[in-house]
Order: sequence, then C-alpha cells, then structure tokens
Amino acid sequence: MMNELTFFATCPRGIEGLLAHELRALGLEGVHELRAGVAFTGSLEAGYRACLWSRLAARVLLNLTSVPAGDPDELHAGVMAMPWEDHLSVDGTLAVDFTSARSPITHTHYGALRVKDAVCDRFRDREDRRPNVDTDAPDVRINVLARSRDAVISIDLSGTALHRRGYRADRVQVDAPLKENLAAAVLLHARWPQIAGRGGGFVDPMCGSGTLGIEAAWIAGDVAPGSMREHWGFSKWLGHDRELWYRLGTEAEERAEIGRANIPPILLSDHDPRAIGVARDCVERAGLSEVVTLTGADLSEARPPEGLPAGLVAVNPPYGERLGEREDVRVLHERLGATLRTSFPNWTAAILTAATDLVPRLGLPVRDTHELYNGRIPTSVFVLNVPTDIGSAQGEATKGEAVPKPTLSMQAEQFANRLRKNVKHIGKWARRTGVTCFRVYDADLPDYNVAIDIYGGAADDEGRTWVHISEYAPPAEIEPATARRRIEEILMVVPDVLGVPEADISLKVRERKRGTEQYERVDELGQTHTVAEDGLLFEINLDDYLDTGLFLDHRTTRHMIRERAKDARFLNLFAYTGSFSVYAAAGGAKWTVTVDMSRTYLEWARRNMRLNGFTGPSHRHDQSDVMAWLAKAADEGQEFDLIFIDPPTFSNSKRMEGTFDVQRDHVGLLRDAVRVLAPGGTIVFSNNRRDFRMDIDALADLQVLDITASTIPKDYERRGVHTTWTVTRA
Repeated sequence: MMNELTFFATCPRGIEGLLAHELRALGLEGVHELRAGVAFTGSLEAGYRACLWSRLAARVLLNLTSVPAGDPDELHAGVMAMPWEDHLSVDGTLAVDFTSARSPITHTHYGALRVKDAVCDRFRDREDRRPNVDTDAPDVRINVLARSRDAVISIDLSGTALHRRGYRADRVQVDAPLKENLAAAVLLHARWPQIAGRGGGFVDPMCGSGTLGIEAAWIAGDVAPGSMREHWGFSKWLGHDRELWYRLGTEAEERAEIGRANIPPILLSDHDPRAIGVARDCVERAGLSEVVTLTGADLSEARPPEGLPAGLVAVNPPYGERLGEREDVRVLHERLGATLRTSFPNWTAAILTAATDLVPRLGLPVRDTHELYNGRIPTSVFVLNVPTDIGSAQGEATKGEAVPKPTLSMQAEQFANRLRKNVKHIGKWARRTGVTCFRVYDADLPDYNVAIDIYGGAADDEGRTWVHISEYAPPAEIEPATARRRIEEILMVVPDVLGVPEADISLKVRERKRGTEQYERVDELGQTHTVAEDGLLFEINLDDYLDTGLFLDHRTTRHMIRERAKDARFLNLFAYTGSFSVYAAAGGAKWTVTVDMSRTYLEWARRNMRLNGFTGPSHRHDQSDVMAWLAKAADEGQEFDLIFIDPPTFSNSKRMEGTFDVQRDHVGLLRDAVRVLAPGGTIVFSNNRRDFRMDIDALADLQVLDITASTIPKDYERRGVHTTWTVTRA
C-alpha cells in the first residue's frame, strides 16, 4: 500500500467537529470536516488508529479511487478496471454498501449489484472463477458513494459499525438503547475527561443498559473503544498489516493497564430491575465490575459518591415520542431537576434529549447546547451547571438555602489571599492596557505549585472567561495525597476568587519529562474558543494539549515582530499555531512563511490566519523538519528580512532525523538561519529553557544581542520564563 492514503470516518450528523478534534488528538493529519464525517490522510497506521481509538466514528473507510459513474454501465466499467486482486482472494467473500447523493444512479440496490458484478467479472476474466457474496461477515466490504457523475470507491476497514464495542449481547437490550458513539459525544461535550482528570465522579440515575457509564469509565481509564472487537473489516483484507495491528493492540493493552487506576467512581442506577440486569452484564463484559457500582433505585434516591470533587451527572431520559407519554416525560424532567438541585450542587449535568422544550423544567442554567442526531431523530446535548446555592451536598437543605462553604486550611487561606492580591494588581494593569489573556499566578507560594492563566473570550465567545491551571509536578518528597489535597484546595479557591464557574476551569498536570520523552496530548475533548490580543483573534484549546495554542509570555515579543514586519519577507520557524505569522501579517509583511513539523499545528496556524483575514498565496505554510527546510531554502536562494525562531527545548519527533536539543544545537540552527537572512535582516531567537546559555564565542562573527528584559510582560515578571535574542550580521 502507498504511504500516503486517504480515509473518511463517518459519524452521526452534528458531531463532525467533535470527531475532527478527536482525530487530530490521535495525531492524524489532513483532518477536515465534511457532512456526516471527517476526512484525513496518512499511512495505514492512521486508519488502524482511527478504528481502534475513535470513540465517535461510525465507520472508517479507506478511499481507493474515484471512477466515472454517469450511468450504471460507466460505473461497472470503472470498478472492473480496478485491481481487486490486490484486496480480495478469488476464494474470499465480499459485500457492497452503496449510497447515492445527487447521482444519476438513484437505485442504491441496483448500484450495489452492478459494483458487485464488476468485481466478480474482473476475477472471472482473470481466473475463470469469482468470489462469493456474504452480506453479514464478508472478507472485504466495499463502500461506494455515488455523487454527481462520479463514485468514490472505498474499503470499509471497520467491518461492522464502530459503535458496536463488544460489551453488549445481541438481542438482549433495553428499549431504544443509546449508541456508544453518541454516548461518547455526550460525555465529551460535557468535558468529562477534564472532570475525571481532577477526580470527579460520574452518576447516571437512569442508566438503562449502562452505556453512558461504561463509556465514561473507558474514557477515564484510557481504554481503546475497539479493544474488545474480534473482527474487523481488514481482518481478511489482503492489504492487512498484521504486525502493525498487533503492535497497536499491545500499545492499547498497556495504556489500559495503566489507565485503570485513573477511573473515578462510576455510579449507575435505574428503577427498572431488567435494565439493571442488562447493565450488569454489559459492565461485566466491559471488564468494569470492580469500578462501576449498579443499584436498583428510584431517580430521587441518586446521590454523589462521598469525598470527591464535583463530577458529572449524564442522563438520556425518554423523549415522550409515543402517544400518551408526554405528561409522564414532563414530570420526569421536573423530578430530575429537583434531584440535581437537591443532591448535586456544583456538579455538571449533561442531558441528551429530543424533548428540548422540556429542558426548562429542570430549573437549571444551561451552559452549552449541542445539536446532533440520534438515528433520524434530531436531539440536543444540554450541558448545565448545578448552582452551589441550591440544596446541599447531603440533600438536607431546601431550595434557596446557601451551601455551607468548606473550611480552608491556613495554607489554603494564604493561597486565596495571594491570588486576590495578584488579581487586584495584575487585573488593574490588564484593564488599563486592554490585555484580556494573562497570567495571574505562577507558583508564587511553594505549597501551591501551579500556574493560573485567565482567558477572556472574543468574537462569538465575547463575554466568556476561562481559567487554565497548570500544575507543576510536585517534588519527589511531597506525598501524592498531600499534592492531591492542595490541588483540591486550589479548585475550591479559584472559582470563588476569580468568579469563574468550575465548568470553565481547566486543570493540567505538567510533569517533568526525562530522557527522550516529550510533552504530548493530555486529552481529546476537542473544544476550542476564540480570544483576542492586540486586536487580533486566536483560537485556543484549553483541554487537549499541555499548552493552549497561545504562549502568553510572548505577547510583548509578538508586538515587537508586528512593529518590525512592514514590507518584510517574514519566516516563522517552529511556528506552533502561527501567532507570530498573524502578527507579522498584521504589521504589513510582504509575505509570510510558516514552518512546523506538525500538520495539526499548521492547520491550527491556518485557522488563526483565516480568523484575521490573512489568506492567499502570500501566506505559505510548510510542514517540514526545520533543519531540513532551512538547508533546502538556502540551496534555492530564498531570503527573508525578518525571521522568528522559537524552538522546543528538546524534540525527538519521528518526523525528524535524530533529536534536537536547543542548548546543544542552537549554534547550528542559527548559522543555517543566517544563510537565508537577507542583508540588513534580523533573526529574533527565543526559547524557554531556563538554564539556556547562548554560545556567543561560537557566533563571534555575528552580532548577538540579549533583549530578554524588554520581552518579558508584566504578568511574567515574577518568574523568568524565556530568553530572547536578536541575531544580525556584524
């Protein structure tokens, strides 16, 4: 098979954006949304990873080619010309799925029949024999999308739909069970990975067959959703790489073994004894009997697990579609709202329902609404905040009574006082200067070793505020329980001091990496927001990566680049999400070139450029190893007037030869950059290694100037965060 393949992951309508973010989080490339699915590119491993790890996709299709399909005969000829002997044995079996969209071939059954005939006719002409048809479990399932006068021909790598994880028994289910990929969508919209990451529990008081709870446990435990499936669409496909699949399966097993310890309490209940029986069987098959608690109980008896931070209640209540059910469903929504208000203060609730007019009956503020389809039924996910001033954690207070605030330790009070002081001081500066995204705390107190950033929304997110908390890994001598307690105290203090709901607070652990390890994804939530800086718009992601997409410590440096960019040919190396390219374009750069090894970040950079109206051939984005790119650019005689370089401290990406260490390799990097620097041009070089030392002697023939002091913003003055230098020819 070719190294660069094209895939299409289908999904229920309405979750295309969520799926696109998930696939990017899996490291897949060329990701872009289409109707009812997401396209992506890569090697066969990319398709296998999507099959094994996507919680949202329905199927993963490997695109083979497109053939003319103006009529059935033309379709037959095009399919018959394809090398099906590369995919299927003459002794094998096949099936064809056919979809028509604005195609002259409107009869899908007949279209599938002509495709099947074309494949069989090719084998008959070549071998005087033909494969058989097996619509249930074929060796190869062919997918055809006839659109306009062409047809896209694909191999269905998934075989059966991916929502069939393997923990349900056939024909033993409750009425209208929720599909697993829709359950995952509900949980991701509700930010369950973030909630689970900070130790919050999960409750479904109307659990049915337990789908929401099982998916919640698998997400928190890093269990691959395809790990239980025994048969795949590629299992007998001739292009199957068994060694690769075995390696990916082993990796998934190792991750699940580690992740099991991270699954918080999962409490499922239902008033229907039969539903509890079905759910118990599903939980057992999913390997979760030790971490999921099942109870036969009425909705009003639901309670949160004790001793944990606020968590998530997720529910898929009946919609009341049948005659005579409407009043019962209305009462059910009112009872659900009363239970949430009474017993789950400060929790997040996620409701999947088609009865959208009944959501106000819950009596809770709606934070977000996401429209999607449950089969053919248009439904919505409502994410709600349960206020802290209604009810009590023990369910003993009545509506309107205030929830008693927990008593803080003396150290936590000191942290709260320091945060208030910082907010007053830095907030005043931010308001005066128009800065809406800034750092308000950076490990000021040793016992509370976190960085806290505030992000103010812009454009469609105008009026919203988010808080991003990065926990530095505690020293080895600090007991894990002590570190955990301090984080819980931080999460108690921050919403009160900053006035931001807990649902809009993101927490990440920033571990110290050793040897050749690198910072990688920490989540796969896929929610982005828009913020503003110096009148420019940027997309941030507070959950999926260790960093958010906008390095706030470079705010002043970006402003400097904007001032120097007038009529300049600008080059941005190790560009990340391209914020410096946006600033250069805003400053009037003649053209910009943005270089990064990650396609995910380059696509993010393109989106940032588009947000600000900078598109077209004068703004180029190149995916490449920077060192290789510089060598090629120098050989081609390219020149730039202004170059910004912000390399990682260390990188061992599989896309580059060897490793990169900024202390070891900065001299070679700068000398390569000078080769493409135009006469009179300037290189601005910055990096975040705290003990970095510029090798002035090795660069004695260049003029190297330390400008760090002028590039540290006010909100970073308390803690050195980067060094910045200008490099010009002497």
